[in-house]
Amino acid sequence: GGASLVVNPDRVSSLEDLEGANIATPQLGNTQDVALLSYLADQGYEVDAETGEGDVNVFRIANSDIPAAYDSGDIDGAWVPEPTAANLVNRGAETLLDEGELWEDGRYVVTHVIAAQDFLEEHPDVVEAIVRGVVNTNAWINDNREEAKSVFNAELARLPGGSELPAEVLDPAFEHVEFLNDPLAETLSTGAENAVSVGLLEETDLTGIYDLSILNEVLAEAGEPEVSDAGLGVR
Repeated sequence: GGASLVVNPDRVSSLEDLEGANIATPQLGNTQDVALLSYLADQGYEVDAETGEGDVNVFRIANSDIPAAYDSGDIDGAWVPEPTAANLVNRGAETLLDEGELWEDGRYVVTHVIAAQDFLEEHPDVVEAIVRGVVNTNAWINDNREEAKSVFNAELARLPGGSELPAEVLDPAFEHVEFLNDPLAETLSTGAENAVSVGLLEETDLTGIYDLSILNEVLAEAGEPEVSDAGLGVR
């Protein structure tokens, strides 16, 4: 979760007011880009998927550069993940649409843990250690939300050129994201179908993209329920 369409309320006052607007996404073909193009198509807007030109102009701008583009007036809004969405709201933008409203139960995948197949075959113990670390960390985050925010913020400051987020950005961003072990595989399939529909992806078979055997073993040891590959697992 955690993605939203946020806009300058002085330029875009409603979802019906998007025609002619300049809306940013973080990258051509990424999950927010596909979500925006799919939503616009559903609303009857025509946009060239590759160039971003059309009834609504879609600009592909790195997350780190989107706030400056918003401040300068180069864009009227953006379909972005957290904490960029909260950052823009803190700069005066308003949330026009929470992407969760478009998904069953408000849940959809944003990030996966992946491994090269050769590496998985040669070093399953290493992959298991990483998966176990993710599962343990997700449990810790969900049990220690306030401390987790502090740790996260401190790590941001350690990155080259990084800095801590102010509470007015960090707090709503953290509340908008759910930390899950479930890959929500069915939503990945839907996302791929949307990418095909808008012209960013050719028809493709995702069968075999998931191998959740290690994850489900770790979850079973932790007393957690098994998660599904939605029919897209290794056979």
